[in-house]
Amino acid sequence: MTVNAVVQLALFLGVLLAAVKPLGWYMARVLEGGPGAAPLGLGRVLGPAEPVIYRLCGVRPGGDGKPEEMGWKAYAVGILLFNAAGFIAVYGLQRLQHVLPGNPAGLGPVEAGSAFNTAVSFVSNTNWQGYGGEVTMSYLTQMMGLGVQNFVSAATGIAVLAALVRGLGRREAHGIGNCWADLTRVTLYILVPLSAVLAVGLVSQGVVQTMRGPAEAVLTAPLAGADGKAVAAQVIPLGPAASQIAIKQLGTNGGGFFNVNSAHPLENPTAISNFLEVLAILLIPAGLCWTFGEMVKDRRQGWAVLAAMVVIFVPLLAATVGLEQAGNPGVGALGVDLAASAAQPGGNMEGKEARFGVVNSALWATATTAASNGSVNSMHDSFTPLGGLIPMWLMQLGEVVFGGVGSGLYGMLMFVIVAVFIAGLMVGRTPEYLGKKIEPFEMKMAAIAVLVPCAVVLTGTAIAVLTPAARATVSNPGPHGFSQVLYAFSSAGNNNGSAFAGLGANTPFYNVALGLAMWLSRFWIIVPVLAAAGSLAVKKSAPVTSGTLPTHGPVFVGMLVAVVIVVGALTFVPALALGPVVEHLQLMGR
Repeated sequence: MTVNAVVQLALFLGVLLAAVKPLGWYMARVLEGGPGAAPLGLGRVLGPAEPVIYRLCGVRPGGDGKPEEMGWKAYAVGILLFNAAGFIAVYGLQRLQHVLPGNPAGLGPVEAGSAFNTAVSFVSNTNWQGYGGEVTMSYLTQMMGLGVQNFVSAATGIAVLAALVRGLGRREAHGIGNCWADLTRVTLYILVPLSAVLAVGLVSQGVVQTMRGPAEAVLTAPLAGADGKAVAAQVIPLGPAASQIAIKQLGTNGGGFFNVNSAHPLENPTAISNFLEVLAILLIPAGLCWTFGEMVKDRRQGWAVLAAMVVIFVPLLAATVGLEQAGNPGVGALGVDLAASAAQPGGNMEGKEARFGVVNSALWATATTAASNGSVNSMHDSFTPLGGLIPMWLMQLGEVVFGGVGSGLYGMLMFVIVAVFIAGLMVGRTPEYLGKKIEPFEMKMAAIAVLVPCAVVLTGTAIAVLTPAARATVSNPGPHGFSQVLYAFSSAGNNNGSAFAGLGANTPFYNVALGLAMWLSRFWIIVPVLAAAGSLAVKKSAPVTSGTLPTHGPVFVGMLVAVVIVVGALTFVPALALGPVVEHLQLMGR
């Protein structure tokens, strides 16, 4: 790894970790505050909208003036109904966009299968895209459909996390919060202000934000089109991109306004915009670790979980950068100089933007798959076999290494429950976490949350490789083609949204199969998490004794890391061996 790479990665990690405490403190105040209460004066600015939203939602105030508390079942029903309504709205907007305003390009209705897939994708915070945004979606669909879901799907993840944290922190309580209040406050005081600041920063770097229709640039030298006719002008799609890009990154959504996502010069034009966007991907997931510690009144617990995430993330990031900087040995065998120098970037530059290079492309690929973001600034399909394996495996770990906003941390807390259960078996006593005894019900819920994505990924991949219609759209034969299918279901089954880019996924089979994978992996986990939250909330506090396992020290951090990695390794190593590992061996054997 070059000195330049080390400096860039250290700067990124330094800024990210420096932001954890202030952002985490702010989010804890938002989640614990009452109506109209928000730090930094935002309560005075945005607070008047909060009671209006509550009245529209029929939220009743409790005895303390805060919205009435819900049990876990009512909370889960509210979350499911809210997201079901979002699915219907996004699907309808796509199908009717040709008769609705906000369509200066005159785009027609989105095909039914693609509309289903996209609606599930954005509602589930996956943002998988089997279409080109600038030639498929009208401005109205992008803003009112996809843009709104970027906010509320992210808010859903944070709301569910808040409910779980309350379940861990409360004693003999029957309520875990109010889903409508949590959704409102997260959107109003966290996501909207941060997105506004980031959007302004992106516009300053040249990211497009306009309601004008496509622009036309006259070519200095006419070209011949595919039909043989001369092409004298290029149509350049525009639109309100910056506002959607800001929330797509901050909300770990990832859906690009343009087809090539953050590799597009109007979506990510400069090194500064690239740094801001990739930082935004991990910003809220990292900050929520501090929020967790603050809300359970033990900041050490938040630091321990964050440490486990960093311990997994940093080596995998370094490995991805190193593998891509090493380049393709097949190209090196032809006499091509792969070393980085002042005259060339070196390494494997296939599928990467020259303005970002190997380091920033590998950093983005690792960050976007560690979080459930899925945006890309390079084509993962063109990474070296092992360089592409790492982003795929990060998704297969369950999107818990930072992960999605809220969803990453509540997924990691399910692994924490598994880890303390294993520790309890090792010492022969009932496992405890934060003073709560972990009993069979919590273990069952944790097992469902951990294993459902694994089952979805492997089952979906197996069905796809056995189905002729699914195999027909694989662009590469052999192990790389298998990797494309495995990556697609790893992405959908863990609500990531990125793709290997060589798979033709906008087909009836993949639209339905990946749509079902996204829906199951999102909501089949949310319900067990909320059930565990409700069960934990009613428990009494167990006194700390000499036999209580400390869950904030390096020993437990190491154990938690081992549990996350072992589950991923045991589950997916056989599948990875059939794809990227075989491809690497073939490449080295040439």
